[in-house]
Amino acid sequence: MDGSRSSTPDEPPQDLWSSILDSVSSTRTIPAKQILILGQPSSGKSSLASALLQKPNVAEESKDELRSDFALGYDWADVRDDADEDTLARLSVYTVPSPASSYTALLPHFLPPRTALPHTLIMIVLDWTRPWTFVDELYTWLSWVDKWAKGDGSREVTIAREENRERLQYHLQHYSEPSSDQPPANSNLSNTLLPLGSGSFTHNTAGVPIIVTCTKADLIDESGDLNAGASGMGVMVKGKGGEWEERTDGVMQVLRTICLKYGAALFYTTPLPATLQVLRQYALHLLFAPPAPSPGLSSTTDAPVAIRKSFPFQQKPNTLDRDRITVPAGWDSWGKIAVLRDGFDAKTWGEAWENDLAGSDGEPVEGPSALKLYKVLVPDNSAKPPPLPPFNNPTPEQAFLAKHYDENAKKPDRDPRGPFRNPAEVTTTGLVGPLASSSFSLPNVERALTEMEGGVGTSPSSVGATVDASRKLPARSGTRPPATLTTSNVSGGAAALNRSTAASPTAPVSPNAAGGQTQHEVLQNFFQSLLSSKDRAGAAAAASKTTPKANGSSPPLAEEGS
Repeated sequence: MDGSRSSTPDEPPQDLWSSILDSVSSTRTIPAKQILILGQPSSGKSSLASALLQKPNVAEESKDELRSDFALGYDWADVRDDADEDTLARLSVYTVPSPASSYTALLPHFLPPRTALPHTLIMIVLDWTRPWTFVDELYTWLSWVDKWAKGDGSREVTIAREENRERLQYHLQHYSEPSSDQPPANSNLSNTLLPLGSGSFTHNTAGVPIIVTCTKADLIDESGDLNAGASGMGVMVKGKGGEWEERTDGVMQVLRTICLKYGAALFYTTPLPATLQVLRQYALHLLFAPPAPSPGLSSTTDAPVAIRKSFPFQQKPNTLDRDRITVPAGWDSWGKIAVLRDGFDAKTWGEAWENDLAGSDGEPVEGPSALKLYKVLVPDNSAKPPPLPPFNNPTPEQAFLAKHYDENAKKPDRDPRGPFRNPAEVTTTGLVGPLASSSFSLPNVERALTEMEGGVGTSPSSVGATVDASRKLPARSGTRPPATLTTSNVSGGAAALNRSTAASPTAPVSPNAAGGQTQHEVLQNFFQSLLSSKDRAGAAAAASKTTPKANGSSPPLAEEGS
């Protein structure tokens, strides 16, 4: 008997109790749903999140404080019944500050499509102070929703997408406008399957519930001229009238056409609590809608919710009051959109939207574009930044210097002695006076310069002394010219003459400056004055040798024959 009895049981008792406790807790688990709010900065997302959670708006209370958006905002609250006794569900709200990839890349980690698709509602926020951005933002956000719903492409995600689409399609087909004599829920009319109209639910293959919410709709009815600094609408809003009604109705028709293709709802909200309360009721109605009776749509987590409590939506559709538009999903159609304003072709806009989506895949698109058509309907009146000054691309320093070095190296007047070698270009050197004549040549001066380059010349001090002496002593015509003329005097005189003439280029000098003398006479007198100054300098040196010394002794007399 001992051998037939097992020493250890097949399952420990604690595992059995754990499974029993888990089954009991699962039947009493509070369902959890989440709302993902997408929108641009300062579009009113914080006000919507506070209204959905029924919490005070912290942003309104701290307007004077410096606030910044987080990479991903999060908050939650319990949804209670009318008597505020039982907790029916737990609602979480996620907020994304902008469509930048650095923010949207975080969402799949917090809301994985495999588990979040059946319990998530997307709310796209549009700001009525910037109506020209509506179609662009819808294109950006709806494209991201499709990409997010695809997930990693696993089998679990594919099954969740199919079940979610069937659930949303069932909700759209069984929509009935609320009335005072509404039939009970178990009536056969509520189970009537209605076919979807043209252009309805052609996209959104994952069946994600979407609500397009246009905030700050109270600014539409403001009278007077509103520029871009006030409400941002510019000339679009000028009080109630023909152009105002035509454009605002056209914007609504475009939004309804796009929402119809995704099975989405359209709501306009204002800061008034009434419009925000209606939006909250419809969001809970979509999140906790009963599943389809088909076995493929039933879920262990959704069945207790449907049995325990449903959130009916009793608000009638409203397309006339522009500050509280209410278009539930499943009610709208192309015919109802065309009734609002004649001349609007919903089919053309739908095809234009599909062309834009096809263009995003890189395929060549032919035909109208919804993005371009909407820019014609609502021009961009936002404040433009001032244009940037033209770009100044300076020349590099080394390139600039190299360019001017090559140009200056080719100039013949870089060498100050060049004019004397080439008298034909004397006029380009800046010299004035008798030497500026192109027909006047100085062969002796040129020969002296050649010998000076070979090593013969005078020191700068002797040249300076000669020049000073020539300036002090006037030329005398009666002086006898010397028999010989040394090379050093000629070179020093030419250099001094060059410096003296170049030092005062503005002094007028005429060819007959010295009392009607010719050029040859002026030059001859100049060299004679140089020689006479040298003779006087030699005599002064000899006299200094014969002068008695300071102590009174006299030097010996020189002999006559010495």
